[in-house]
Amino acid sequence: MSQVDLDKLDREPWGSLIKQIQGDISAGQNPKVFLCGSIFGGTGASGLPTIARLIDNKLKRINVRDRIKIGCLFVLPYFGFSPPAGEDPDGIYARSEQFSLNTEAALRYYVTQGQEIFDAVYLLGNENFSQVQFSIGKNSQRNQPHFIELYAGLAARHFLLTPPPQKGAVVLISRENRNMLTWEDIADTDEVKQKLINATRFAYAWLVEIASELTNARKQGADRFGRLAPWLTRFYRTNSNQTNLPDFSEAKEQQAIQIINRWCQEYLRWLSAIHQCDSERVALFNTDIFSNLDKQLKEEEQNNLVIGDNRDRTRKAQDNPKRLKERLNPNQITPPNQGTMGLAKAVYLELSNLWGTN
Repeated sequence: MSQVDLDKLDREPWGSLIKQIQGDISAGQNPKVFLCGSIFGGTGASGLPTIARLIDNKLKRINVRDRIKIGCLFVLPYFGFSPPAGEDPDGIYARSEQFSLNTEAALRYYVTQGQEIFDAVYLLGNENFSQVQFSIGKNSQRNQPHFIELYAGLAARHFLLTPPPQKGAVVLISRENRNMLTWEDIADTDEVKQKLINATRFAYAWLVEIASELTNARKQGADRFGRLAPWLTRFYRTNSNQTNLPDFSEAKEQQAIQIINRWCQEYLRWLSAIHQCDSERVALFNTDIFSNLDKQLKEEEQNNLVIGDNRDRTRKAQDNPKRLKERLNPNQITPPNQGTMGLAKAVYLELSNLWGTN
């Protein structure tokens, strides 16, 4: 906070933020600013409301505040820890026994002074505390993923797409069982569920079916491998006759493959981790299927990923790797529809179709 100009808010990155807002308004848009942070530690409890007020004051000063909505996610306590034996009791570090007091102070500030700043506030916490390893912060802090992160993303989604109409609204969400999380506990269940299913099926299928064959094509030569995998030749140039397609061996295409591979791996690791919270059962996906990405994933598990998959046998039988590859068609998707990006789009959309959604 020492680097923030309390009067002008012109230093970076704040200057760029204000310029972006002004540019969006000049283009006829109505920008939204969404702040997110915990309010149970010292920095978040004091910093988050202060940053919001600085932005609010700046936007009023340049006469654009009425064109902008400001929302905030206050993350309430959801984990705890115990300092290791021998830690200086008078040292400067966060203490989980003070989380409730810090939270109370921050919420009191919102009630007395912050309501006029925010157009909407989202409150998110969990009464079942996960235990994390003690850290004084900075580089040594490594909190494990938690399903609270999923809800935080859903809060941002809600504010950006359908913000509450009344200024100062406080948005909460609850679940039916305090020790379990199911699809019924997810906001906007139908749409969000399908998006998560599509993303998870894409990540799994890409690693199991596509990435492995792309690796073989690179090792054996795309021209030779393309004879065994015709779908490859629909997206890449594997011989001199396909002049309109990008060359499979180009560095740009190979780099894109690696980027998608890493995203799929990191997404599945995160998804698996948020299913492992203390004293909770998260029942969205059967993450045991991909809990260890160092082992070979099994293609026959593709149809067992989703908990509560109630498709009939016929539908599941049609949802198989062979059918997926046969139906990959760049002509049925909008550009970019060639090369690695086109292939990834085609895989995602075809998996959605095989599931029964678009």
